[in-house]
Amino acid sequence: MDYRQKFRDLRIDNDLKQEDVARICGVSDATVGHWENGRRDMRIDCIIKLCRYYGVSSDYIFGLSEKK
Repeated sequence: MDYRQKFRDLRIDNDLKQEDVARICGVSDATVGHWENGRRDMRIDCIIKLCRYYGVSSDYIFGLSEKK
């Protein structure tokens, strides 16, 4: 599973909208849509912010561990 899909699943599991994730990362909601659809790569600072927000490790996000 792609890291973008994991972030999308986490967003949905936490009942968040793309606008909520955009606010956390300081980007537009259209940018979040581009991330989730694979049209753009996420910036590393946003990956870190979202890992902290969701309480998951980057190893989990990038498929190096199954443990969140």
